[in-house]
Amino acid sequence: MNWSTEKVLAIMWKDILSELRTRETFTTLVAFALLVIIVVSFALEPGEQTSSIAAGVLWIAFTFGGVLGLSRSFVLEKDKGCLQGLMLCPVDRELLYLGKMLSIVVFMIVVEIVILPVFIILLDQPHFPLELIVITLLATIGFAAVGTLFSALAVNTRARDVMLPLLFLPIASPVIIAAIKSSGIVLAGGSWNAILSWLGLIIAFDVIFLIVSPLVFEFVIEE
Repeated sequence: MNWSTEKVLAIMWKDILSELRTRETFTTLVAFALLVIIVVSFALEPGEQTSSIAAGVLWIAFTFGGVLGLSRSFVLEKDKGCLQGLMLCPVDRELLYLGKMLSIVVFMIVVEIVILPVFIILLDQPHFPLELIVITLLATIGFAAVGTLFSALAVNTRARDVMLPLLFLPIASPVIIAAIKSSGIVLAGGSWNAILSWLGLIIAFDVIFLIVSPLVFEFVIEE
């Protein structure tokens, strides 16, 4: 393990330890996502719960739950005066971005592990396809890659709670739409071949923002 990797993991572990002490972000994300799925599952009649609607419900829960998590990614450090100290550390801005992004990915994956079984049960899905796990993982990486960048941008604005979704959701819409479409296909029993084009879009989105976001982050994080 090289020195850069150790720095990235140290930043990620700092965020994880902070969350383990308070559990505020995890509790908020899980509660919100569960509430969305439960409310919609009771609102729909059994015959109305098609695969496309189910996929939409799942990604609405993931998306808005993720936005809540992103909104807290830099806010706690900003409010407690720790963000400036973190920026003064001898760490490249790219490594700081990667550490924060990985911590968001970890938070979202843990939430998704809790939510997916509940989703399958409450929306009466007949099976739990492996493809859905792959789609969720790839889309989560893209979601966190662009979300970390816009979370850092919004934290220095006055209306940061409003600005984050306004800035973030239009940019993240391609990966969210691709995730919904591909999830609907696999929930309907579709094969890998049926979702290759959507998976290609998600992967392309991930690659672009994993390259561009660390380069732009240095300018975004400065006040």
